[in-house]
Amino acid sequence: MLKAMAQAAVGFVPPSMATHIPVALGFLLMPLSMLFDPDSFYFGVLPVIAEVAGQLGVPAVHVGQAALLGQMRGFPVSPLTPATFLVVGLIGIDLADHQKFTFPLLFGASIVMTIACVVLGIFPF
Repeated sequence: MLKAMAQAAVGFVPPSMATHIPVALGFLLMPLSMLFDPDSFYFGVLPVIAEVAGQLGVPAVHVGQAALLGQMRGFPVSPLTPATFLVVGLIGIDLADHQKFTFPLLFGASIVMTIACVVLGIFPF
């Protein structure tokens, strides 16, 4: 089923853009972490993305690295992660205030790390 989903998705990715999949993931996954909890992302979405990238010639390790850069930054602000509620409850602040303050910093960190990976040659561009 994974291969069938990936083959259907490959048609939507222009071959010239395939090498940019890790960079796009690094930029987009932090905001998307507000929509996906860790389990649904790592067990449901990431395998399909990695298979699509693999069919287009992009190593799966690059997709995994980009996922860690983007997705791991969003867990402390995601309302889908129980640890977020533990943090705001222990500190005694409102979740919305926490997200307003933390989201730009985490998104910026994700962008800086993704750019560093491109500059250092970890992700092809």
